[in-house]
Amino acid sequence: MTDSDRIERAASMPPPLAVGGRIKRRMVLAWGLWDWGSSAYSAVITSFVFGPYVVRGVVGDTEPGGLSADTWLGISTATAGVLVAAIAPITGQRADASGHRKRSLAIWSGLVIAVMLGMFSVRNDPSYLWIALILLAAGAVFQEFAVVSYNAMLPQISTPDTIGRVSGFGWAMGYIGGIFLLLICYVGFIAPDVGWFGVSSAGGLNIRAVAVFAAVWFAIFAIPVLLAVPESPPGPRRRRVSFFASYRLLFNDIRSLYRRDRNSVHFLIASALYRDGLAAIFAFGAILAVSVYGMAQATVLIFGIVANLVAALGALSMGAVEDRIGPKKVIMISLIGLLTTSVILLFAHGTTMFWIFGLILTLWVGPAQSSSRAFMARVAPVGREGEMFGLYATTGRAVSFLAPALFALFSGLFSDRVGIVGIALVLLAGTLAMAGVKSPPRQQVQVSE
Repeated sequence: MTDSDRIERAASMPPPLAVGGRIKRRMVLAWGLWDWGSSAYSAVITSFVFGPYVVRGVVGDTEPGGLSADTWLGISTATAGVLVAAIAPITGQRADASGHRKRSLAIWSGLVIAVMLGMFSVRNDPSYLWIALILLAAGAVFQEFAVVSYNAMLPQISTPDTIGRVSGFGWAMGYIGGIFLLLICYVGFIAPDVGWFGVSSAGGLNIRAVAVFAAVWFAIFAIPVLLAVPESPPGPRRRRVSFFASYRLLFNDIRSLYRRDRNSVHFLIASALYRDGLAAIFAFGAILAVSVYGMAQATVLIFGIVANLVAALGALSMGAVEDRIGPKKVIMISLIGLLTTSVILLFAHGTTMFWIFGLILTLWVGPAQSSSRAFMARVAPVGREGEMFGLYATTGRAVSFLAPALFALFSGLFSDRVGIVGIALVLLAGTLAMAGVKSPPRQQVQVSE
């Protein structure tokens, strides 16, 4: 970094925020409300309402192009994953360099909301499958880009002594916000024959209305962070380059990161593995609850709500613990807890056992996710948070096939129950890789350009 770049960076840095002051709490709350609102996409659109509607309501028993709806949905999701892996680091890097992190969050959030509003056009007819798949893929990409900018704000609204509990608070807000929205949508649109505003199920209108309601929900709760959290300062002028030149800069940064801080690279690899296992727990948990443990289909949504509450409590409580013992220890404790509980579930039988140990399993998911974000925030060089969280998203996408593939392999060769082994192996690989990662420094890294 040249002397002029150092002077420019120092002059643009905002003054430190008062620790524990009223403004600080207001910023943390505003930041957490974005997670509360953005859970509309993961909970309502992807997991529980619109995604299943596309498979069952739009496509039904037909096989467009000779492929099942699940296969087409998988192709759509994979396409989105490739785009995220290729572009996420660049979007974060460019927001860092230009000092437009908050503007990027606003743009990507707005695009997610626009996609959700567009889902109102998807009627329950197979001819609407293609527009549904395009919207789902676009929404997944925009949502991931928004999360990159959102996560990069964590060091702005926390201190080295509070980053764990602040990250845990954000995760908890996301879990609980998703629960509230699901309950509201269920009572208002899904359960009754004629829901709010006279909405019925004809033409899939009730599900399409839920997509609009979720979009409005997201829009309302996305506003506070844009008003309360200041914009990040711009980076040095030499990092403000064109889109394609950003890739050359990114590759140089990755080489520099590997030479300077291989521990961060090892963490990116380890976290990619165990985060894939965490995602698989939510992806296949409902399937296992019904097919292996005999849970009634109607009870699965209730279990999902309780499980999200338990995960939120885990993230909140362990976030405070993390600020005392560090994120690596919390991650390792959580991963060992997940592995132990997975082994018990492999041999457990009946709905009651699944309720007990399934909820214990989700208790460890929240802390593992929250502390991973806090770990990344601590090792990200000052001014490069967006780029580093972009790499965090990319590495996660790079191995996102692993747990589903192993689950399919073991369940196909043996039984759905043994599919648990596939998920546990990915978690074990991540745990072993994480064991060799050093704890991060309490202060963010300062680097010379």
